Amino acid sequence: MAEEVCPTCGLPKELCICEDIAREQQEIRIFTDTRRYGKKVTIVDGIDTGDIDIGDLATELKTKCAAGGTTKNGRIELQGDHIEKVKDYLESKGFPVEIG
Repeated sequence: MAEEVCPTCGLPKELCICEDIAREQQEIRIFTDTRRYGKKVTIVDGIDTGDIDIGDLATELKTKCAAGGTTKNGRIELQGDHIEKVKDYLESKGFPVEIG
């Protein structure tokens, strides 16, 4: 019974650190934009879509902020001003975050 080994880091799948390293190397920016009729939109930009599943992350953020949203052009857009909630959530997941 051979254990499965990660081809990238060489560790067994249970101990694989590739996703953690990918998170730490991200340069994520969070900012707000004003759309039609003065509506605020929180935008999360700079996520490497090759390493992180942006769809799953968007779903988690929409649930956490109790807001609608979408993914466009590798960015997550959430309806409303949720900078602090998004920042706290991403930092708890291990992402380095920059506001502005």
